[in-house]
Amino acid sequence: MNCPHAAARGAASSGAPVVIDPLVQDLDGETARLRDAGPLARIELLGVPALTVTRHALARQLLVDPRLVKDLEAWGLWQRGEVTHEWPLIGMIDAGRSMFTVDGAEHRRLRTKTSQALTPRRLEEIRPDIEKFTEELLDALDEQSGRSENGVVDLKSLFAQPLPMRVVGMLMGVDEAEHPMLMKRYKAFFSMLTPHEERLALLAELDVFYAALVQERKARPTDDLTSALILAEEGGEPLTEEEVVGNLKAMVAAGHETTIGLILNAVRALLTHPDQLRRVLDGEIPWETVIEETLRWDTPTTHLLMRFATQDIQVGDEVIAKGEGVVISYRAIGRDTEQHGADADAFDITRPAPIRHMTFGHGPHICPGAALSRVEAAVALPALFARFPALRAAVPDEEVRKLPVMTQNDMEAFPVLLHG
Repeated sequence: MNCPHAAARGAASSGAPVVIDPLVQDLDGETARLRDAGPLARIELLGVPALTVTRHALARQLLVDPRLVKDLEAWGLWQRGEVTHEWPLIGMIDAGRSMFTVDGAEHRRLRTKTSQALTPRRLEEIRPDIEKFTEELLDALDEQSGRSENGVVDLKSLFAQPLPMRVVGMLMGVDEAEHPMLMKRYKAFFSMLTPHEERLALLAELDVFYAALVQERKARPTDDLTSALILAEEGGEPLTEEEVVGNLKAMVAAGHETTIGLILNAVRALLTHPDQLRRVLDGEIPWETVIEETLRWDTPTTHLLMRFATQDIQVGDEVIAKGEGVVISYRAIGRDTEQHGADADAFDITRPAPIRHMTFGHGPHICPGAALSRVEAAVALPALFARFPALRAAVPDEEVRKLPVMTQNDMEAFPVLLHG
């Protein structure tokens, strides 16, 4: 693979591109540098140049622009062979055919059944299951704390991670015995420390797993999303096995990764802002506000890869050139001072409502699991603090390390003491 560094023709402001750190050592600093670079900033992703959107208003405009597409074949660097399958991030763009990788009528066809499975009515029907899973995990968390020599437990591995995997597994019809395997493979796939060849092998393994699940559901359909996707007909055309596998692979990833970050980031924000936590526990401020402010301030997704311009797109005095790759930097957008005020870098659950962010996207590709993630957090967070009102972090906040993932905002672990 060649590593092109040339600036995009006519694109973005002058100056060196912001290099996106694959090891995520200073996320706040990177977010500030992106915001300072302007609404449409030049970046470098592991040697590959791209543009990124850092402003709320511009993102709303571009995310509904039909000239920006998901089709990899529209990427100039790919067309010219300057980016190949040797690029470590290619699996996050070329991940198989699914609703996440197509546009227009094909996108609507692939998305319809998923959207129907996640209606507000369906989410209310599964809320008792989410509550049951939550209570079971809190019981196990407390038991583990009692067995721990110093009472310290990892809130991520014992609560924030298994909860959304159980929920999405239930929806997709994935046996609970397979959850640890899936979590391990997705973690390795997203990690920038995973060797590239191993990452490609992981994708192939996931394809095999989901293909086997599809074959099983074809033979024995059940009341789950996998069966619904297999039986889906939109305009008389059912989804192919490749399309069902692609949707499952992406939905399980998005369906648990985002919620892990939301739960952990909300807990961390509240523990580091005890005055605000007290107002929540006193019932003065609703949990819904905590969730929305967390989504704005410490987004579960940092950068979404990638859309491609099918023609030159004028953006103010600048141009997104035909063939250019465009990233959406949701964390910078969440800290946009033009949208959220001069105190955008502050976590503040008292800021005026409604908190209008776009962490789950905007337009046709808005995250289909956004409402599910909110429901899970709305169950998990109050239950956690009701059970453990003296909950506190077991290490100084500066010692909480981020996972080396360029696209998700996730922690390696979150050690806590349940009883103070």
